[in-house]
Amino acid sequence: MTVAPSPAFLRPAVARSRRLAVAGLLALIALCLAWELGLAPLRPGGSWWALKVLPLTLPLAGLLKNRMYTYRWLSLLVWLYFTEGVVRMSSDSGLSAVLALLEMLLSVLLFVACAWHVRTRLRAAGQEAIFADAARRAAEAGFPSDPVMPA
Repeated sequence: MTVAPSPAFLRPAVARSRRLAVAGLLALIALCLAWELGLAPLRPGGSWWALKVLPLTLPLAGLLKNRMYTYRWLSLLVWLYFTEGVVRMSSDSGLSAVLALLEMLLSVLLFVACAWHVRTRLRAAGQEAIFADAARRAAEAGFPSDPVMPA
């Protein structure tokens, strides 16, 4: 018995959401590093706050390996960076406030990309299970299974 591939209309959405999540994560890492090392550090010459990007580097391998669990816990981790953006936007001024707003926007973008990816992958898995079950039932009844999936 072969398992039907995920429906064609879901494949591009999964790929787009994955690309968006990886790009959002890389952009957030780059922003945080640039912010604390050069653009508007807390102390002249850079600060140790640049180490805040270390937790963001951990999920990068999981996203690149397309691990569902990584998308799920990253969607929770990203709210810490959103909260930092809210605090620094309200307490800092000038360029630092603009960077804080950008951090908040990137955090929301990353959350939406992760949630979208999880949802479309679960939806595709559900469709695959439905088609596999229909093929199994057809085989048990003695009918040939339809190799073409409905759109």
